[in-house]
Amino acid sequence: MLSLVSASWESVSTQPVQQHRIIAAIDMGTNSLHMVVVKIDPTLPAFSIITKEKETVRLGDRNITTGELKPEVMAKAIATLKRFQVAAKIANVETIIAVATSAVREAPNGKDFLQQIETELGLSVDLISGQEEARRIYLGVLSGMEFHNQPHIIIDIGGGSTELILGDSQEPRSLTSTKVGAVRLTSELISTDPIDDTEFLYLKAYARGMLERSVEEIQTNLKLDESPRLIGTSGTIETIAMMQAREKSATVPSTLNGYQFTLPELQEWVQRLRRMTNAERAAIPGMPEKRAEVILAGAVILQEAMTLLAVESLTVCGRALREGVIVDWMLSHGLIEDKLRFQSSIRQRSVIKQASKYQVNLEYSDRVAAFALSLFDQTQGLLHHWGGNERQLLWAAAILHNCGHHVSHSSHHKHSYYLIRNGELLGYNETEIEIIANIARYHRKSPPKKKHENYRNLLSKEHRQVVSQLSAILRLAVALDRRQIGAIAQIKCDYYPHFQQFNLLIYPSKLNDDCTLELWSLDYKKAVFEEEFGVKVLAILEKSSIANFS
Repeated sequence: MLSLVSASWESVSTQPVQQHRIIAAIDMGTNSLHMVVVKIDPTLPAFSIITKEKETVRLGDRNITTGELKPEVMAKAIATLKRFQVAAKIANVETIIAVATSAVREAPNGKDFLQQIETELGLSVDLISGQEEARRIYLGVLSGMEFHNQPHIIIDIGGGSTELILGDSQEPRSLTSTKVGAVRLTSELISTDPIDDTEFLYLKAYARGMLERSVEEIQTNLKLDESPRLIGTSGTIETIAMMQAREKSATVPSTLNGYQFTLPELQEWVQRLRRMTNAERAAIPGMPEKRAEVILAGAVILQEAMTLLAVESLTVCGRALREGVIVDWMLSHGLIEDKLRFQSSIRQRSVIKQASKYQVNLEYSDRVAAFALSLFDQTQGLLHHWGGNERQLLWAAAILHNCGHHVSHSSHHKHSYYLIRNGELLGYNETEIEIIANIARYHRKSPPKKKHENYRNLLSKEHRQVVSQLSAILRLAVALDRRQIGAIAQIKCDYYPHFQQFNLLIYPSKLNDDCTLELWSLDYKKAVFEEEFGVKVLAILEKSSIANFS
């Protein structure tokens, strides 16, 4: 068998799941109450989101004189938590972990309110500090995005506070929490509609002044030669990303995870939003309910933070505090050995989880992936010049190429494209998911054509070339396990550029196997590879023992 163990990131177990646990996490934020229900697969370890619930309660709308939580707001919060409990019970949740943040933390009657929740609902809520909130946000982001041990700054703008975190996929270097949030600054600093110039200038100056200390701490923990990437999470940032995506392409991507926008684009939105009334902001397509009232303050906080940090762009991550609460629970229950292990393999765990979901034969897919990577490695620098990231995309496509069988055997390659494109692959951006889906789509039948809508979705010529070349490699890999029994143990490629000839030496697992079906399939499928790389492919069955080559 051709082994994948030489590349550690591919050596994740692909064995069937033994046991699942369903838990829920509730985040009682200043603006909204959120619940996420997840199914934990302890063998990966990973979790899938089953359902999400949200209610805009505005715990941050406290009594101006006393700072206490208002009775009517507390009543609404308890009613919402009761509804969350019902939803959790329907989902067969075994435990609910709930946390409360700045609004409850700062209210004089906050602890009494949490006691009332426990008495009335039997729900225990953890009141967490700003720094602990930042730590769990960090865990949540790590569960959905790879950092490759490079420094990243995370910004999470909530209703009552903004968390700034510096980390590089190991222990966080800096965890900060500042009392500037979209709801807090709206209620304290904005009284005009649309905002007048005096209030707007003060809003900017206040946000900047409050963020300076956190930014200084982040910068102190950066090394001189480091250029960190900025990651943004939660409602304000997701809303800005949604507005920008609609503006740019008239559609919203299937996931905002990995979506990027620049500081100049944000600055333009700030100027537009400041001139609008609340009613006009509410009319922006896709604007979430009640977000219009607080989006300007949130956007100004982000603008000032990015300016102070001297970063030019931001990448959105769809995971934050709630998911971090889940990861923290998994850590404390021994389901993850350490954060680094959990973080290091987001992409492959996500691919394997999707393969399991669509009942892919993982033993077969592993073999196809091994052949694809062997072909990739042996032709690198000769027939193509793609690198490590493209190699990972090929691996993902190889594992998932047959997932379309879950829908129908007929045209299953087209179904594979749809399932991959609309699945929840974590650790990849939108373009990478599109590339993976296209590579899988073209493992059989027609090669890529510009008249195909899915191929046209790739706007860059380079990305189309990645698909054309890697899907041609995948076709040969699929042919090499035509009977799906592992008949071929190993392959060796010899390229003769002067004759434009590509010899594919095949070493069978059993010396008495003539691999007739595999050789026929190679002959049938090689035309696309030959056309793409301008070579003539000759498959040669070697009757000797497995080749010794590095």
